[in-house]
Amino acid sequence: MEHGFTWLGSLGLPDAIATSLLVAMGLILFAVVVRGRLAAAVQSVEPEDGVTLRNVAETFVEAIQGLAEGVIGHGAEKYVPLLATFFIFILISNLLGLVPGFAPPTSNFNITFALGLVSFVAYNYYGARAHGVGYAKQFLGPMLLLAPLMLLVEIFSHAFRPISLGIRLFANMFADHKVVEMFTNLTKVGVPVIFYLLGSFVSVVQAFVFTMLSAIYIALAISHDH
Repeated sequence: MEHGFTWLGSLGLPDAIATSLLVAMGLILFAVVVRGRLAAAVQSVEPEDGVTLRNVAETFVEAIQGLAEGVIGHGAEKYVPLLATFFIFILISNLLGLVPGFAPPTSNFNITFALGLVSFVAYNYYGARAHGVGYAKQFLGPMLLLAPLMLLVEIFSHAFRPISLGIRLFANMFADHKVVEMFTNLTKVGVPVIFYLLGSFVSVVQAFVFTMLSAIYIALAISHDH
């Protein structure tokens, strides 16, 4: 898995950005195609036979909805589009990095930090929408006397979240793809298969972790129990 040459290098864009755009366009195309099939499915409650785009989409959405309901609780369906987008974009980006000739977007800190910022802005927006001005009370703590100290602590804590999300995803995927690349270059047959399987597993886990943490942050932001 050598990244000296990349299929998208001729576009004149940084490899991470070019691959990110490819993943995004692919997911948009998939969504457009599946949307038509799901709209037609309203007229039919019978599931399609075999592995189809509709069945894959429905299974994926149900899985993310189950995750959201388990973490956030009542009303979690409102946050499924964001969480599903996080998971599928990160997963495809991770897996694409295992394909020779593609630079994995999630091995670039600029991309992972941007994802962390989206999560940060989203959960704060949801919190402010759920509580209004009262959302600021979450930063002040339960005791008025300690409010200035708690405000400082909470600001630093929240400010570090997008950095933490970005570093965690970037570090794990960078290390994972470097290991796969190293063993692929050393042993061309047999052994790399094991590391490709391990890399695929790590790709799924890291997409899940990012999505789960984002769901937890949303749950904390909209919670009325503090």
